[in-house]
Amino acid sequence: MKMLLQRGLLCFVAAVAIGSPVQAQDVRLIAENARDALSDASLLRQLEDDAVSQDYVAAARADYRRLLTALYDNGYYGGTISIRINGAEAADLSPLAAPTSINSVVIRVDAGPRFKFGQTEITPLPENATLPSSFDSGRTARSARIERAVSAGLRSWRNLGYAKVRVRGQQIVARHETNRLDVNVTISTGPRLTFGPLSISGNEDVRTQRIREIAGLPVGEVYSPAALETAERRLRRTGAFDSVAMREASDIGAGDTLPIAAQVVESKPRRIGFGLELSSIEGLTVSSFWLHRNLLGGAERLRVEGEVSGIDGQTGGTDYVLRGNFNRPATFGTDTDFFIRGSVSREDEPDYELDKIAIETGFSRILSDDLTVEAAVGLLRAREQTDTDTRSYTLLTLPLKATLDRRDEPSDATEGYFLDVSATPFISTDGEITGARLYADARAYQQFGDRLTFAARGQLGSVVGASLDEAPADFLFYSGGGGTVRGQRYQSLDIDRVVDGENVSTGGASFAGAQLEARVAATDSLSVVGFYDIGYLSADVTPLQDGDWHAGAGIGLRYDTGIGPIRLDIGTSVGDDDAGEKVQVYIGIGQAF
Repeated sequence: MKMLLQRGLLCFVAAVAIGSPVQAQDVRLIAENARDALSDASLLRQLEDDAVSQDYVAAARADYRRLLTALYDNGYYGGTISIRINGAEAADLSPLAAPTSINSVVIRVDAGPRFKFGQTEITPLPENATLPSSFDSGRTARSARIERAVSAGLRSWRNLGYAKVRVRGQQIVARHETNRLDVNVTISTGPRLTFGPLSISGNEDVRTQRIREIAGLPVGEVYSPAALETAERRLRRTGAFDSVAMREASDIGAGDTLPIAAQVVESKPRRIGFGLELSSIEGLTVSSFWLHRNLLGGAERLRVEGEVSGIDGQTGGTDYVLRGNFNRPATFGTDTDFFIRGSVSREDEPDYELDKIAIETGFSRILSDDLTVEAAVGLLRAREQTDTDTRSYTLLTLPLKATLDRRDEPSDATEGYFLDVSATPFISTDGEITGARLYADARAYQQFGDRLTFAARGQLGSVVGASLDEAPADFLFYSGGGGTVRGQRYQSLDIDRVVDGENVSTGGASFAGAQLEARVAATDSLSVVGFYDIGYLSADVTPLQDGDWHAGAGIGLRYDTGIGPIRLDIGTSVGDDDAGEKVQVYIGIGQAF
């Protein structure tokens, strides 16, 4: 029994000695060339402080290939690599017989001369196909450049329908006497293919036929990688799927066709959400929505949302709105969606009260990944009360809209631009009210370094064909508040007129505004913002003509939550008697624009 206990104790001590963390080592790297690339490639240089001796030996043995790859990627094809642990070459050590203690780790790399490309050739290539200039003779012979050139050659054939093109052979010769690398790659194109049948798996509630209609894969047409990617994007943008993967069959089908398999994972059909925004003048805004992503089994989307705004604000009264939006993708074509929208609202504004019911239906067409156009017909019934009149009217509308969105991240953009233009002609059923509301919203973003982003927004609007008395009150323009000029009171800039001997205020026939922001990241999650806003309002239909302007400026904070920044802005008026004396506070979710 005593002997067994002694043996067990010895085994335990040995196991602890072999598997215990060694004292953290300073892994020395001795290299004159490509030092940064070698350091990044080395696993030894990345070991944590709690690594055990076996980890050092295993990492060292793996480093030979990793360091050699790093040399090749930097154009060194005659280098030598030595990795010594306690003076012994790591290649001669076994991880199972690792030393119990490690005193030194030295990586020594002699990169040798840097090679340049000699003779380079990839054949055959399609007519007018071009390879990257970095693959030209005389350029540094980085291995990644060979890979990119070969990929470009293969891609040029795939774009022409040769989906199974492959590398048939390659000959890469390092001529050490001249430090040149000759590269010769031959390609086998295979037959030109057409899209075969599309099979679908993974769907449970979205009908298979509807998935085919939405994807719009051009079965029977010549294979195209772009068409395959487009079909995948069409399915993703419905919002009905968490993931979509379009896979090409490994074997060519009958008649030189290429069957495609779509693997989808459906999203949970229902979703709810809410929003909250607070302004010291405009009061509290509370909103909520309910969303169904697959209402009728064909990826139809129904969104119902409600909003209450102006709670305890100084902007007239409390506003209410209930909206509904039904959207059916791939109606009259893969990129044309059908929609029906409706709303019931009450607006209690400083210059008017409005109760309205509106409905519109139409189509939106996705012309490209970033450009969408929309056309609809609408009907609205409203009761409007102002200081001078109370009236009811029914309008027929023809809303037209185009949106170009080239931002890198819509909710928190740092690069790119956004443009939204709309025109809404309207006519009352009795013919007494006619005109059109025109509006444009442009935004641009530019990042400098990792910390500074400049953001700019411009707005232009005009109501043509109808006078200030004829146009619907909510079609006119105002300035002041979070959406136009921060630091100025909500709708504080309007048009003062004398009507029948009374002083009245209404919205303007045209508006021009600009918002400028400098966003500076203080930490990974906290940013400081400086802003300057300006607004110009006129009774003339031409923007910036015979009107008045006001401005506001301030500072803000943004805290990134992962789903969008929480926004705090503090602004004051600029250029008037209250400048710097009164401030407006705005709290919300997401950037101001």
